[in-house]
Amino acid sequence: MSSLINSSLEESFSRELKQLFSAEDMLLDKALCWTYGYDNSRLHAPPQAVLFARSHHQIVQLVKLCRQYHMPIISRGSGTGTTGATVPVKGGVILSFEKMNNILGIEANNRLIITEPGTTNQAIQNAAAEHGFFWPPDPTSSTICTIGGNLAYNSAGPRAVKYGSTRENVLGLTVVTGKGDTLKTGVKTTKGVVGYDLTRLIIGSEGTLGIITEAVLKLTPLADEKQTLQISYDSIHSAAQAVSAIMAQPVTPCALEFIDKQAIEMIRDYSSAKLPHNAGAMLMVELDGSKSYLEEGLESIICSAQNNGCIEIIKAETEQDVKSLWETRKALSPALRKIAPKKINEDVVVPVSKIPDLIENLDRLSQKYNIPIVNFGHAGNGNIHVNLLTDPDDQQLQIKAQQCLEEVFQLVLSLDGTLSGEHGIGLVKKQFVSKELDETNLKYMQAIKQQFDPDNILNPGKTIPEATRE
Repeated sequence: MSSLINSSLEESFSRELKQLFSAEDMLLDKALCWTYGYDNSRLHAPPQAVLFARSHHQIVQLVKLCRQYHMPIISRGSGTGTTGATVPVKGGVILSFEKMNNILGIEANNRLIITEPGTTNQAIQNAAAEHGFFWPPDPTSSTICTIGGNLAYNSAGPRAVKYGSTRENVLGLTVVTGKGDTLKTGVKTTKGVVGYDLTRLIIGSEGTLGIITEAVLKLTPLADEKQTLQISYDSIHSAAQAVSAIMAQPVTPCALEFIDKQAIEMIRDYSSAKLPHNAGAMLMVELDGSKSYLEEGLESIICSAQNNGCIEIIKAETEQDVKSLWETRKALSPALRKIAPKKINEDVVVPVSKIPDLIENLDRLSQKYNIPIVNFGHAGNGNIHVNLLTDPDDQQLQIKAQQCLEEVFQLVLSLDGTLSGEHGIGLVKKQFVSKELDETNLKYMQAIKQQFDPDNILNPGKTIPEATRE
């Protein structure tokens, strides 16, 4: 087990562990544990054990046991995260929620659903749809990613531009802290101001403050109708300017996605949609609401989108057209990973009005370092996925890519932006956190971590730099 305990204590820990988990809910063989030591960042570290959670009470007992033996616990959903946040870099046990995947109840009259953390985003959408609702967060990996992971990263997706991020769509949580205490946060109402907002604090904390065992999610009624537009431009600058113009209108799209020229060309062979040729960039715009609202909204969007660089506006006429467009957008990340397995994928955010400045300067950095940079993402709220395409076998190029990345982050912060909008920090961005957060902020966050997890057993080594031990 952990290097912090000797062999006799290791044997004692294993014996007590077997009293908490049945043989079918526990992996100890190194070969079987191996696959649980990675996430979609491609980083890897081997866990000492993999445990499959079944109940809240069981997790409380596990935390108390791990605290006694100073054993790290890393909570894990489907492993779709891209930042190494579920990689057990300090050893310990992986606590998998794939067997704790039940929807515990739907209260349609109160617009909420209660679920365990291992339920997939898609399962929540399917269950909610039966009652005429949906849950707004819709990450690219929605078919397989879990609610626990969505909460851990504050993942959002395209619909966040209108409906908000995960934080805005969760009413309450049940959490086990690093002390083994149970916290019930939030309320089942859409308004409530008693005490501090621990729900929003825990969401996005990447399993470093507590282990979520249950969530109360706020549902939104499904729209009567939707309209989807594909708008192509002669340059990324024209498209970026259109984003600012569209978002200045009183009608808010439920999705506004940006795809640059390189991304269009790379995805062409993976798409059944009619992608524009010789375009510098493309926008996907979706509106939802009543028929009268859509008629007025569509006119407003089209007028604001028609700048001097606009080449073509295509309205999706059939359900298949819409499906093809969204399949194209969701295939971008997997396709890029096949083309460039060592791509550096960042999810920076800038104010919408500064997207043109961001895109223009990313172009400049691409030319300066001679590194292809592919940009796409949720332009409606300034969340752009910046992909630096590199060759893992070229050491000099890797050094240049890191230098380029440093400048990308400096650029984003100079534009009043932030280093991550939805992918989280994990391991891969941890070294850059101090560029955005000053020493005072970090000290307060480290004190919060100490209060929730005094022995640093919950996903240690992630999210923020550790406090200096005096």
